[in-house]
Amino acid sequence: MHATRISAAVGLVGSVVLALSAGPVAPALAEPPAATQVEYSSGEARNARLSIPTLGIHRLRVVAYRGKTDDAPGTRIQDRGIAASSHGPHGGTGPGGIGNYQVTAHRTSHGGVFRQTPTLRRHDKVFVDSGRWRYVYRIVKTRWVSFRSAESLRRQRAAVPGKPEKEPTRGFITISTCATPEDRARGNHWTGRFGNPEHRIDKIGILVKRTDRPPRRGR
Repeated sequence: MHATRISAAVGLVGSVVLALSAGPVAPALAEPPAATQVEYSSGEARNARLSIPTLGIHRLRVVAYRGKTDDAPGTRIQDRGIAASSHGPHGGTGPGGIGNYQVTAHRTSHGGVFRQTPTLRRHDKVFVDSGRWRYVYRIVKTRWVSFRSAESLRRQRAAVPGKPEKEPTRGFITISTCATPEDRARGNHWTGRFGNPEHRIDKIGILVKRTDRPPRRGR
């Protein structure tokens, strides 16, 4: 009996040593703790206003349209110097909804309103105002997307960003813009039918809070 206990203890120590030597486990996509109560919207497609204080973006207009990211209707909206948000079977959810709220805008043309979005860092806050509510998202991850890969685009547009096989139980935001400077620096001059470079840079956030929309200044 004594020898059996010693053997079991040795085996346990060995398992711990192996686990430590394997190094830290890469964290999954960070989400709010299960105990956190977040109030979601119905996911209805609505126009909104986007604010990212760390980038100097304040109340940027976001126009909702039925379609998918960076299609012809979405490009026409972006060409107006504002942001576009697709919804429907191939698009995303509305502001504050469960699923993937997808927002796109230009970085190097038509005002370049998203010129600084690739510099967003983990834990930066993004505010989306729609109706009487303000939805607060926290950036958790960066993804690169290739227009030349149907699978890459499918992952971008998934209800859980990057994981099309999963059903969403949380609210996400994908802030997407072109990687034109990065592609050109690498000698990649490919462009798609709407003038997009091969790659896009996506900043992924999770919905952490819903609050009353603050009043406009001067009112």
